[in-house]
Amino acid sequence: MSHSGFYININNKYGVLIDPFIKSNPLADFDYKNHLITHIFVTHAHGDHFGCAIEISKSTKAPIYCIFELANYCSKMGAMCVGMNLGGEIKFEFGSALFLNAQHSSSCPDGTYGGCASSILFNINGNKIFHLGDTSLHSDLKLYGDVYNPETVLCPIGGFYTMGIDDAVIASKMLNAKNIIPMHYNTFTPIRANAFEFKEKIEKINHQKCIVMDVNQEIDIEKIN
Repeated sequence: MSHSGFYININNKYGVLIDPFIKSNPLADFDYKNHLITHIFVTHAHGDHFGCAIEISKSTKAPIYCIFELANYCSKMGAMCVGMNLGGEIKFEFGSALFLNAQHSSSCPDGTYGGCASSILFNINGNKIFHLGDTSLHSDLKLYGDVYNPETVLCPIGGFYTMGIDDAVIASKMLNAKNIIPMHYNTFTPIRANAFEFKEKIEKINHQKCIVMDVNQEIDIEKIN
């Protein structure tokens, strides 16, 4: 997808959609009606992450997994929701999702409190994929790297609203993952960033693999790990 949105197809049996900012996203080219969607995850309530979650949930009957206060908001709008909180893990046939800290704000489209912002660590058939959500650089990331050992990290680099390239390089080193995928950049003017500058720094300084994805590019997580 694009921005901070990702779609994970799991053996054509499950479809995991993360931060479905689609309709008002100038870079998005993703029609959810053409994809299997069984689970929707939202890191926080801002429109460029929350996006079309309610519409997609109503259309596909896929539940939205998100922080408790945001889940209450979605439920009032008629969506099926599962309210989580930091440190909470939910298990599925294909693995699990663990909600962890992100340093950011969160408010619903009408301005009401959306709970805390989160990051989400997915374990999908043994592959640990860590979506950092919107966040600044913070010391918990070192703890998460030591305790959870993520293999692939989806990391914001755009600056202004989140950490920028240099802090993202430090965050990636703290997490000590094999693969880093930059996200949350170039969608709007304030978050212009050169993903290939980030890639060069990640590979030269951290000696980690960096994958700069095109819009709607597909990758096989099992093969890159």
